[in-house]
Amino acid sequence: MMFDVIQIPAFQDNYIWLLRKGAAAVVVDPGDARPVLAVLEREGLSLRSILITHHHGDHQGGVADLLEHHPAAEVFGPAAESIAGISKPLRGGDTVQLDSLGVDLRVLAVPGHTLGHLAYYGAACLFCGDTLFAGGCGRLFEGTAAQMADSLSRLAALPDDTAVYCAHEYTQANLRFALAVEPGNLRLQGRAVEVAEARAKGQPTVPSTIGLEKATNPFLRCSEPEVVASVRRRTPAAGDQLTIFAALREWKNGF
Repeated sequence: MMFDVIQIPAFQDNYIWLLRKGAAAVVVDPGDARPVLAVLEREGLSLRSILITHHHGDHQGGVADLLEHHPAAEVFGPAAESIAGISKPLRGGDTVQLDSLGVDLRVLAVPGHTLGHLAYYGAACLFCGDTLFAGGCGRLFEGTAAQMADSLSRLAALPDDTAVYCAHEYTQANLRFALAVEPGNLRLQGRAVEVAEARAKGQPTVPSTIGLEKATNPFLRCSEPEVVASVRRRTPAAGDQLTIFAALREWKNGF
């Protein structure tokens, strides 16, 4: 990799991602400044840039405090959402040049969880906020099922070895739902065992990979026969792949 990625736990189940090269640091979705500042101080790092995926407080609530300590840091985030502190507003199709890390990141518009949600992709890494989770996807707080399904399809088109840095430790709960949907998926069964063992040891289960998600995440598998059959048993009116996806998301909401 062109840079190291440091995982910073925050709140109950959030992950803040800190990208490091030498003494330079870039942070993704800092909902809380305190643990980020602790790592920066401990490692002797200078914060050069902040990347925001969407406006929810647990993803950007620490920006103001970080800027108090690192006022020169650039703040990249969605132009379509109201977020205080953004100095570099972005839209899908833009490129973020992170000279401090020697890498450019593609900006992907991934509406669904929120209308202006962005993801960042580069150097075989995807920072996707609350759009794609390990074993699941975000709730539709603002967008439509069609928007989320389209967003996920574009993320699924990335190379299989892409590391998926999502923003929450939801994997074990997501896989319990996935097994209810597709109990015959042997790869999913094995993954559930591995995740249970990791969580019993207090270990994180992310990052994932695009290839692993395509093999085990029901929201990326809405054309698979067992997924379709499971959804139609609960929602007989579900017909095409989009209505299957929408019914699957509704099922997960109450699971």
